[in-house]
Amino acid sequence: MLDLGILVLRLGIGIMFTAHGLRVAFGLFGWPTGIKGFAGVLSGLGFAPAIFWSYAAGYTQLLGGLLLIIGLQTRLSATLLLIFIVIAAIKVHIAKGFFIMNGGFEYTFVIAAACLALVFLGSGKFRIFRG
Repeated sequence: MLDLGILVLRLGIGIMFTAHGLRVAFGLFGWPTGIKGFAGVLSGLGFAPAIFWSYAAGYTQLLGGLLLIIGLQTRLSATLLLIFIVIAAIKVHIAKGFFIMNGGFEYTFVIAAACLALVFLGSGKFRIFRG
């Protein structure tokens, strides 16, 4: 049952990050500006050079999410995604308090907890690549 639970966690977090990565990298799912638009958002948050960080964030989410889905390099991917979501929480949400209805860090807190769990748990036995 533990391995099934890990699979559910990997798929849930992996699909969420993959979808967000597709938004940033390719402008899908209602984010028509893609990398350049996200660079504008990051520039407003003080990230420089914003275009570099936009690519780094977009492709960390996209590739990290895909790797979680297939169960390859789960601990590394979850670590990189954890770093990403903690930075998002600090730069965007923490000043607004805890609750999401106020723009707080509640959602990023849950995602960070899930990523940390995957860092500790790894892929489990249900993965595409064995090794």
